Amino acid sequence: MNRGKLSRCFWLGLVASLALLPHPLLACAACYGRSDSRLAEGMNWGILSLLAMVTTVLIGFAAFFIYHLRRVARIAREAAPSEVLGPTP
Repeated sequence: MNRGKLSRCFWLGLVASLALLPHPLLACAACYGRSDSRLAEGMNWGILSLLAMVTTVLIGFAAFFIYHLRRVARIAREAAPSEVLGPTP
């Protein structure tokens, strides 16, 4: 093995062993059970804001389709009398 490969294997092994070392996990305040902390409040507001955004988008889609259904119905109502009377001479 030449020196370059040996050096590369050494550094790869060093990085792999450092990556696999056990580290203490730092849990958030909600995981520790402190639901009254600022971090837990921020997480709750984040969840509520995402829920509000999804709800707003879904309401927008529903309004869009309701608008088009009403428009089609109005056009059909306006076109119906002229078809009943027939073409004008």
